[in-house]
Amino acid sequence: MSEAQIYLDYQATTPCDPRVLDKMLPYFREHFGNAHSVTHSFGWRAEEAGELAREQIAALIGAQAKEIIFTSGATESNNLAIKGLARCHNGRRRHLVTVATEHKCVLESCLRLEREGFSVTFLPVGGDGLLDLDRLEAVIGDHTLLVSVMAVNNEIGVIQPLAEIGALCRRHGALLHSDAAQALGKIALDVDGLAVDLMSLSGHKIYGPKGVGALYVRRRPRVPLLAELDGGGQERGLRSGTLPTPLLVGFGEACRIAALEMTEEQNRLKGLRDQLYQGIVGRLPGVILNGHPERRVGGNLNLSFAWLEGDQLLRRLDRIAVSTGSACSAATLEPSYVLRALGLNSELAHASLRIGLGRFTTTAEIEVAIDSIVTAVTEQRRRSPLWALHLEGSTLVDR
Repeated sequence: MSEAQIYLDYQATTPCDPRVLDKMLPYFREHFGNAHSVTHSFGWRAEEAGELAREQIAALIGAQAKEIIFTSGATESNNLAIKGLARCHNGRRRHLVTVATEHKCVLESCLRLEREGFSVTFLPVGGDGLLDLDRLEAVIGDHTLLVSVMAVNNEIGVIQPLAEIGALCRRHGALLHSDAAQALGKIALDVDGLAVDLMSLSGHKIYGPKGVGALYVRRRPRVPLLAELDGGGQERGLRSGTLPTPLLVGFGEACRIAALEMTEEQNRLKGLRDQLYQGIVGRLPGVILNGHPERRVGGNLNLSFAWLEGDQLLRRLDRIAVSTGSACSAATLEPSYVLRALGLNSELAHASLRIGLGRFTTTAEIEVAIDSIVTAVTEQRRRSPLWALHLEGSTLVDR
């Protein structure tokens, strides 16, 4: 990365907070013991550090420490939650409900279960990215085992009404799982208040290390899961393998910091996001905001630009690091399936940017980003026949 480049892809990953790194370093060097070595002080110290991290993570979502199962990240947590619940269940409830805009690992887990004989309903969203609660209630029945809805979308940043969804699930006897990787540390989460039974979390989305995550599993009433990994039976038999103590420490510290700073940080990011948005739309016509304008996290801005071919847009943005969608889907040339689910046509979905602001974003960087995006879009439009048609009055912005 060049020295002048500015990082605005905080939805893909976050840099490790220096305070988090400082907490982690001793567990790579002095306190390197295996948390499962119960016969000496090296193991005891590692175990204590892991349990403190478990408490810190649980506190941020209103859970008990015993309900936190460590994993390698939200993808593993989502797989364990969805497949683990379904494969453990032998009753008449063999129906799952999810949303078309979920993360790929949720959609693929549901498709895998569909091939195994479960029925799955993939619900659409409205043009604002939100799930229609009446539509959800219409498909939940006494055969529904699980509803899986992410708390905050990883591309468009919209916040789904989890409390209302949880209440619907409770009324119909279905369990609720939420991928909260993009919500943790950004919005208040309370698993009891939201009536969530399973919740997936990730360390590297919250200024912690990569390679660590967690799954909240409700204990009362107990949510039964079938383990995906066989081995030594760690994590209450749900996730075998040696715990990576330095990563757990970092994840826990990241959650502790977020609990203290979340409200102030989100207010600051909302101000920067509004500055960025107004700076762009004030200088460019044909800019479309993707996702609900209010029900979204502070640091997310997803925009589409009319009248250009978007395949070269990122190449012109050499001063800022942004994306066109999920980092997990960046290798594909297909337009974002999330944006298509909102009703955008292929042209607009291709000509979109996901801009993620974060803890270390500055006002000066926002000004650079405004200039860079306006310049890149303007130059790209000059080369586009769509822009020429627009100037002639032949085209309109059509989602």
